[in-house]
Amino acid sequence: MEAYVIAIVVIALVFDFINGFHDSANSIATIVGTRVLGPFQAVLWAAVFNFAALFTVGTAVAKAVSSGYVDQSAVGANVIAAALTGAIIWNLITWWFGIPSSSSHALIGGFGGAAVASAGIGALKWGSKWIETLSAIALSPALGALLGLTLMVLVYRLFQRSAPGKVDKFFRPAQLASSALLSLAHGGNDAQKTMGIIVGLLSAPSVSRLFADETGPFRIFYVPTAATIPFWVELGAYVAIALGTLFGGWRIVHTMGTRITKLRPVGGFCAETGGAIVILAASKLGIPVSTTHTITGSIVGVGAANRVRAVRWGLAGNIVWAWIVTIPASGLLAALSVLILNALVVAGRA
Repeated sequence: MEAYVIAIVVIALVFDFINGFHDSANSIATIVGTRVLGPFQAVLWAAVFNFAALFTVGTAVAKAVSSGYVDQSAVGANVIAAALTGAIIWNLITWWFGIPSSSSHALIGGFGGAAVASAGIGALKWGSKWIETLSAIALSPALGALLGLTLMVLVYRLFQRSAPGKVDKFFRPAQLASSALLSLAHGGNDAQKTMGIIVGLLSAPSVSRLFADETGPFRIFYVPTAATIPFWVELGAYVAIALGTLFGGWRIVHTMGTRITKLRPVGGFCAETGGAIVILAASKLGIPVSTTHTITGSIVGVGAANRVRAVRWGLAGNIVWAWIVTIPASGLLAALSVLILNALVVAGRA
């Protein structure tokens, strides 16, 4: 049983890697689309600042994920394994089709779907965290769009007498700073979701007691409460997401960097800065907001500031539909997974 739990922890880190791979577009699409950095330079830049979030952002989101969505008594090895399976499958499906869906919502939807299929609807802790998460589906892209639009209007006012070439020359280095800030925000919010899932698993009563009396290297897997975030969990999550970002998800980079709207360095700066502000504020409040939703909204806002017709609204609409179906789709995949696991792996039940 201990080996099974450790294997699930490894799978969680694999999910975190896929999260970085899938969501690398959040941090680098605009800077690649504006040609401020080349593809390899961009992913290296983003990966460094993904990891730097370890030292700056905190653990409020991780604690929310570990205990805010599912009753701890319903959490077991099979539930977490199924949640990760559902989220990974959905991430890979949307990556294949180049759709910037939310890894965050895929994980939370998978967690909820697996818990309900295993222990019934009462397993869900319906309250502030579910309300915040579901509200953020609409609010985070809207706030991102508003900030992106507002920043573009301010920039236009400040530089209205400057030639376009001079504006681009100024904002090319400025976009390095905004991209770094967005990468920091992305790593800080998204890596914490994997931390929360790992801690939720290790602090579950059926799992925690397995390692309570262990000695040697296995003692590190003993987590007494969901409020405890071991440093090795933080470190592992940030390393995994940074490595995933380093490998990049080029299909989604193409969609966000060139297909939603055409961007210049000034637009990339405003989109990244607006998105980063929203994500960092959510991280401070312990809300697992979707970085994908937020930066996509910011890009749309920047495009609309140029002119409404500059945004490919048909593509944007298809992306919104993907956002809406992510939680139920990943929840259904996780529910099917937990039913299979409960039939095959009896020891992993809560």
